[in-house]
Amino acid sequence: MIHTPHAVAPEAGEAIVIAEDVLWFRIPLPMVLNHVNAYALRDGDGWTLIDTGLDTTQTRALWEAALAGPLAGLSVRRLIVTHHHPDHVGLAGWFQARGAELLMPRTAWLMARMLVLDEQPRPAAETLAYWQSAGMGAELFEKRRGERPFNFCDVVHPMPLGFTRLQDGGTIRMGGRDWDIHFGQGHAPDHATFWSRDDHLVIGGDQLLATISPNLGVYATEPDADPLGEWLESCAAFQPLARADHLVLPGHKLPFTGLPARLVQLIDNHHGALDRLRDHLAGGPRTAAECFAPLFKRQIDEGTYGLALVEAVAHLNHLLRLGIVTRRRRDDGAWLYHPAA
Repeated sequence: MIHTPHAVAPEAGEAIVIAEDVLWFRIPLPMVLNHVNAYALRDGDGWTLIDTGLDTTQTRALWEAALAGPLAGLSVRRLIVTHHHPDHVGLAGWFQARGAELLMPRTAWLMARMLVLDEQPRPAAETLAYWQSAGMGAELFEKRRGERPFNFCDVVHPMPLGFTRLQDGGTIRMGGRDWDIHFGQGHAPDHATFWSRDDHLVIGGDQLLATISPNLGVYATEPDADPLGEWLESCAAFQPLARADHLVLPGHKLPFTGLPARLVQLIDNHHGALDRLRDHLAGGPRTAAECFAPLFKRQIDEGTYGLALVEAVAHLNHLLRLGIVTRRRRDDGAWLYHPAA
């Protein structure tokens, strides 16, 4: 059974003691998923912080208040970033400028450092070609091609050179505990999770969530990637490590127990989506943009369209990798997917 011991999340700027020397913070986000969790682990006369939220005036003010309040006026000595996504790495450079050591996987640091330096006033030609290949509607395509796209640097603080590498299979001591480091894949490359040797705590980031599955997206940077396959392999690899009494501290939503059951759910949910997608394609060739209904079973609006599109491509790429579907180019450049003969 999956259980959430804490029914109410902390208010912005406040903290909940989740275990001895471990505090839970909730940082607001200006999007549909309207928060990210952060954790502080006390190490003597300082703190190790896990993830940060976006670089915004509001988030910086919340951390200033937390440093003066729940963090008892002690400094953040180390910052650990689980993966490179902006809601987790957004203030890494800000904390570094205040003297914190940054620890994260090498791939995550390289991705974040590259993306924060890659500012584009309009979508790149490769992005436009990717949208066309996925079957983005003509009206939305024309609108977005003239707009400033999402830029990492808009919500991520400049990142100075220098970090400490976290490695898969390594260990780290924080909050009076020794933790084993295990990487997951699919949602983000080399996503770090931490498993306490001394008690029942697991820091799961976005790899281990209780009630939602993280976005598994394919982007113009690697249009033939198979993040869904990597995700399913990672979930299977975590199963021998998982115990029912583990208290998972996730990147979003509520901490939970029942990790073995949740891993089964995460795997089964995507297999179910793949089955629905195969049935959908049996009705005729489809573009990725024509596959939202069987995958998400809800209306996709313009605000969530981008995430839906990249996840639809991810599911189709997985079926393509397995040889279950094949594809051909339409005259307008869109891929049409249909069952393999």
